[in-house]
Amino acid sequence: MENFDVIIIGGGVNGVGIAQEAALQGYRTLLLEQDDLCSGVSAWSGRLAHGGLRYLEHFDFALVRESLLERERLVKNAPHLAKHVPWIMPVYKHNKRGGQLVRLGMILFDILSFDKSAPRHKYLSKKKVLDKFPAIETDGLKGGFHYWDGQIELAERLCVELALDAQSHGAEIRTHSRVELPVLAEGKVTGVTYRDLMTDQIHTVHAPVIYNVAGPWIDRVFTQSTQLPAQPRLNGGTKGSHLIVDTFPGAPKEVIYYETRTDGRLILVIPWLGKYMLGTTDIRWENDPGDARCDIGELEYLLREVNALIPSADLAIDDVLYTYSGVRPLPYEPEKNESAVTRTHILFDHKSNGADGLVTIVGGKLTTFRQLAEDAVADLNKRLKRGKLKSLTRNRKLPGAHFKDLDSLVSELINLGASDRIANRLARIYGSRSLEIWSIIELDESASELIDSSIGLTKAEIEYVLVEEFPKTLTDLMARRLILAFEKGHGLDAIEKIAKIAAGKLGWNSDEVARQIEGYKAWLNHLAIPDETGPRSTHFGAKQMSESR
Repeated sequence: MENFDVIIIGGGVNGVGIAQEAALQGYRTLLLEQDDLCSGVSAWSGRLAHGGLRYLEHFDFALVRESLLERERLVKNAPHLAKHVPWIMPVYKHNKRGGQLVRLGMILFDILSFDKSAPRHKYLSKKKVLDKFPAIETDGLKGGFHYWDGQIELAERLCVELALDAQSHGAEIRTHSRVELPVLAEGKVTGVTYRDLMTDQIHTVHAPVIYNVAGPWIDRVFTQSTQLPAQPRLNGGTKGSHLIVDTFPGAPKEVIYYETRTDGRLILVIPWLGKYMLGTTDIRWENDPGDARCDIGELEYLLREVNALIPSADLAIDDVLYTYSGVRPLPYEPEKNESAVTRTHILFDHKSNGADGLVTIVGGKLTTFRQLAEDAVADLNKRLKRGKLKSLTRNRKLPGAHFKDLDSLVSELINLGASDRIANRLARIYGSRSLEIWSIIELDESASELIDSSIGLTKAEIEYVLVEEFPKTLTDLMARRLILAFEKGHGLDAIEKIAKIAAGKLGWNSDEVARQIEGYKAWLNHLAIPDETGPRSTHFGAKQMSESR
């Protein structure tokens, strides 16, 4: 029988954040994830570490301050993954939010981020907006604002490094482990039963406190249980979809935060990984979060609005490289408009509902995961009567963050013999851990073999990830370790070589290799481009799959 101090259900950014904080505090920690790290909403977000300027509309000053503070910590603690980037917010005559209101918001934004390292906002005249963004629609343009906010291009890598830090301090991280039933004793949840999806074996583990951090799945974790008393609905998630396009005529150099002409929603045009991310939508979602896909209405809405903002773009469905959708883990507040539902997190104690020992984390944002984790472990301290302990993550650098600056790290790798392309790839994805990867090449020249020369992917990198970062499937490896899923072609040109290397490390035979390749191709449906027949019918799927066979 395995006993822990705390069991965490969910391997998104909030779950691994709690695991990191709890492990650092010395708790025997177990994290269970039904799929892989960052396989849910953490990956399907806008990948922004933003301060929450929009939340000022709802007078949520505390959340804005928290977001700004955590954004600053992220940039300092994970400088290879999080960064300040410039934003432009244009103001038009048609805007619901007038220039004076936006100016007030910008002033409050600066006041609430008084200790930030990024520059303060600046008002831009119409001329200055055009100087920075010449292709913007001029009809009705009055001016705009220039300010700085945060971005996390590779949310997957953030989750991986948090999990690695937790694991190095004793946490057990078990992916592909689906929680199925609670273990109950005298009205208290004392553990869980989970299924190892790799072996189909059932295991039972025990802990006095269980945190349900399953994001938009929080209401679905224990649905199989007939012993657990009925619990209130807690999740009221909304679907947000993004389109990914290549560089287009008039594409901005900075993030554009734009109030739409159709309905006054705020959408974004975001430079991302050499491409552009357009989003997002905000639609109530009642189905399984894993089934969320971009539909044709969302696609047309986003293209129409971006074309209205940038007339020279002339974007059409054939310009969309892929899409993705996620379900925000918001509190269930059906009486509120989607955009008005709070984005702060809530710790819901199930004691009064006959499930003492079970706590569900409702809500949470990519930017504020660390504060959520700190709050959860403070709650854990009280439950286990350890008193108030100081958080150990506020100023803790992630495993790959031990370098002076990225340019110096890239130069060091080049001086060691890496090409510019390889050095930039390794530094951007792994930070200081890239030196460990390069050391593999120094010991074994054959490890320098280029598996994908277009992006600088080497055999050494693949071997390092397989050993150090516990991927269990080819999809784990391609989508959430090597980040190939978001490259043009999605890594399909190199998939046979990558699968062969993985097979040598993970013990796959030829049949398993074939199954893993098909599994990854099936997973790519998450990136499907919809057409008029529905969100699952895609020219992406037909074209890419046929080309890869």
